[in-house]
Amino acid sequence: MTVETPHRLKSYICGEWKPGSRDGVPLRDAGTGEVIATIDASGIDMAEALAHGRAAGAALRAMTFHERAVLLKELGKALTAAKAEFHALSLATGATPRDGMVDIEGGIHTLFSYSGQGRRELPNTRTLVEGNVESLSKDGSFSAQHILTPMQGVAVHINAFNFPVWGMLEKLSPTLLAGMPAIIKPASQTAYLTELVVRRIIETGLLPEGALQLICGSTGDLLDHVTGQDVVTFTGSAHTGRMLRASKAIVENSVRFTMEADSLNSCILGPDAQPGTPEFDLFVKEIVREMTVKAGQKCTAIRRAFVPRGLEQPVIEALGAALARIGVGLPGDEAARMGALASMAQRDEVRARIKDLQADGGIVVGNPDEVRLVSGDAEKGAFLNPVVLYCDKPGSAKAVHDVEAFGPVSTIMPYDDLEEAVALTQRGKGSLAASVFTDDPAVAEAAVIGMAPYHGRILLGNRASAKSSTGHGAPLPNLVHGGPGRAGGGEEMGGIRGVKHFMQRTAVQGTPKLLSAVTGRWVPGAPVRDDIHPFRKSLAELRIGDRVVTATRTVTMDDIEHFARFTGDTFYAHLDEDAAKANPFFDGRVAHGYLIVSFAAGLFVQPDPGPVLANYGVDNLRFLTPVYPGDTLGVELTCKEINPREGAEYGEVRWDCRVTNQNGDPVALYDVLTMVARTWP
Repeated sequence: MTVETPHRLKSYICGEWKPGSRDGVPLRDAGTGEVIATIDASGIDMAEALAHGRAAGAALRAMTFHERAVLLKELGKALTAAKAEFHALSLATGATPRDGMVDIEGGIHTLFSYSGQGRRELPNTRTLVEGNVESLSKDGSFSAQHILTPMQGVAVHINAFNFPVWGMLEKLSPTLLAGMPAIIKPASQTAYLTELVVRRIIETGLLPEGALQLICGSTGDLLDHVTGQDVVTFTGSAHTGRMLRASKAIVENSVRFTMEADSLNSCILGPDAQPGTPEFDLFVKEIVREMTVKAGQKCTAIRRAFVPRGLEQPVIEALGAALARIGVGLPGDEAARMGALASMAQRDEVRARIKDLQADGGIVVGNPDEVRLVSGDAEKGAFLNPVVLYCDKPGSAKAVHDVEAFGPVSTIMPYDDLEEAVALTQRGKGSLAASVFTDDPAVAEAAVIGMAPYHGRILLGNRASAKSSTGHGAPLPNLVHGGPGRAGGGEEMGGIRGVKHFMQRTAVQGTPKLLSAVTGRWVPGAPVRDDIHPFRKSLAELRIGDRVVTATRTVTMDDIEHFARFTGDTFYAHLDEDAAKANPFFDGRVAHGYLIVSFAAGLFVQPDPGPVLANYGVDNLRFLTPVYPGDTLGVELTCKEINPREGAEYGEVRWDCRVTNQNGDPVALYDVLTMVARTWP
């Protein structure tokens, strides 16, 4: 995209769009070299920005998880409506329309994904209860519960240049869902696209003021002012990440610091994946895709490919033929399947790293010094054709396991057995992603067990998943993104795990009454209310602790035999006295577990039409004491947790169900899940 007058990027700080105080550094179109924007953040009061964000956090924390989840959905809808504008500007980053979908639609999908996960997996509360109640006394008068609450600082997200939209939204989604405000600092090369997206977010008016701020340019002294309630995340080079992590304020205040850094990701061709097999073809296809999407500028791209010794040449020939069909040129050109690198400086960097890699091997596909284009000018645009190297002795090599050329570059290396292949992947000292292409379960098992401690994610590719696989390099919102060692040692996303990164875990000790008040969840020993049957109460009337203690029912031999005939469950312990007695757990024939659950429902259900709309599940079912013919059962059903659904006329209610026998021994414990109307009638 060409702009006649370069756009002066502004930072969004303290509710205002503010330019820097100096002339900005020019930012160029990656394909044409034309200046499209300038960037500068000098003169901005970074301490004030942090203080503003911290103050804004109160408004986010006052919202429930479900309210924040709905907010994410609305943001996703707003950005979807504006995505054509984002795609038009994305071309300037060197990204083809296909690349833009990974960045733009991928980022928006993350908003929708976290919105859905938040409403499905989190309660409609402001405090997240984690795990079960821990009893700390014999009489049940003193217990403990782990909870998570939002940090009361600001999440500072320092992002890389390769994904100016997804890189922001994949961090912002769990941050906002957790209830924490954020300051976004995009990499300068592509900050113009991030700025545009942030402008459209702010224009929606959906976020509380201060929940999102943006720095276009240097962060200045920002990190000098972070506290123990702030969080800092960084995506970029390991060198820069280590420098930031060692910042005085971060160290002295023990600030949470998450880093995603260099990653020499690996791909293994299994010993069974010979030429002609689907796995061989998939292996080649995946390397080509990872080398060419975003011009190889992906933190998860395949940098090292390991093949059984003897298959080097077939793999190199197949890669050479496939890469020869990849037209490189202006991102908006339909004939171009690969665009430009983000900047001329980035192209120079990649060429320098290729020279480093040549210490261990030679180039077998491509020439970094000769640029062949279907459109564009190699002197003005940051174009580079794909380059494949071959290293014959990876065991003694060093550069291929230490140097990352962050572009369309990959190195082929042979291995003699699977154990060696796994060991070679470990030479990367920790990676974000790896993949193994095999149809042999034994190969898959051995590879994953050996590689997992060194990798954040491993893809197993074979013929059965060829059409459905998301691929080697695609981080997904519900899976962890991060890796050990060189990759930074951090984690992002991973579903609700990612939300907890912005929350503080606290163990709360006290009486059941006080714990229930804090958590909004009834626990055994907390107060109960026995008045009308709780199934007669709407969501507006129901309170945790509302309870029904049922009448009792005696289980007979006829009940057991009828249940067996009716359901077809003729397991010997229910029908054969001698066999049941021989079982070390029973003294004779026992009632079916699901007969107990059915009888319990018959005891606690109030059958008339009312506010209880449906039973949608049972959680944590455990059978604790065998039930024999002649035993008498009773039920205590207590309202445990209430979760109204945002925008719906009903909510979810979790009931604590305790089935006991005539001796008071617990027979079955479980949670009953129901949908209850907000009002009735």
